[in-house]
Amino acid sequence: MHRETELSDGSALTVSLENITVGYGDYIVLSGVTLFLRGPGLVQVLGPNGAGKTTLLRTILGFIKPLKGHVLVNGIDVTGRPSQVGRYAGYVPQLEPSARHYPITAWELIETECKIRCRGGKQQRRIEEILSRVGLPREIWHRPIGRLSGGQRQRVFIARALVHDPPLLVMDEPFSAVDPVGKAGLAELIGELSNTKLVIVTSHDPMLLLKYTRTVVLINRGVVAVGPPEEVLRREILDKVYGGAVLVVGEHPHIFDEHGHGQRRW
Repeated sequence: MHRETELSDGSALTVSLENITVGYGDYIVLSGVTLFLRGPGLVQVLGPNGAGKTTLLRTILGFIKPLKGHVLVNGIDVTGRPSQVGRYAGYVPQLEPSARHYPITAWELIETECKIRCRGGKQQRRIEEILSRVGLPREIWHRPIGRLSGGQRQRVFIARALVHDPPLLVMDEPFSAVDPVGKAGLAELIGELSNTKLVIVTSHDPMLLLKYTRTVVLINRGVVAVGPPEEVLRREILDKVYGGAVLVVGEHPHIFDEHGHGQRRW
């Protein structure tokens, strides 16, 4: 099995999936997935609803143990071991509507995480650094999360994932429940983070991150294509995944998501 030297600074962090099969009982969600991703850089995982995007992320993070295959981070086998992956990774799950009702403040959420993750006695300074890094203005740091906009709430959860400054950031649909203005700002933040981290993102709005994207992974129960956006997001490849949901107008493919996400222009 492939092994690499474990790196301390994350400058060349790698994630390898070796012939992964994931299922629940007799129902197979992902089959024969083999990937090799190297950071820093932005990787978009795309595919229709039910393609296995979230399952793929949760398998990388060790939350799901595959029926077959191995997950390696920097050459270390972390298959089904979330505590091991957590040394390298920060996770931003899809923003749930219930976040609108959180009474806890942004500061309190990061402070709680910092008590678990931060080393040394400079927690207050670290909290200030993280909240500033994700672009949250000071006047809302002590405001309940439920009173923040969708984009601001998502920045809070990104901040929580960054507390221990992981070299790997995994984000599931980071633009869900965020208004158009907030999406543009979040895309810029995610692009900036990908300059120093391996950032793996699932999204129904790939255009938001396209200019920052180094690699596209197109899946539909297995890997269909991997490569730079200009090589993967082509009509003949998209047809394999989306079939009749692809419509080309001029030079631009459009995806019609039958599960209510609407038209996606790529």
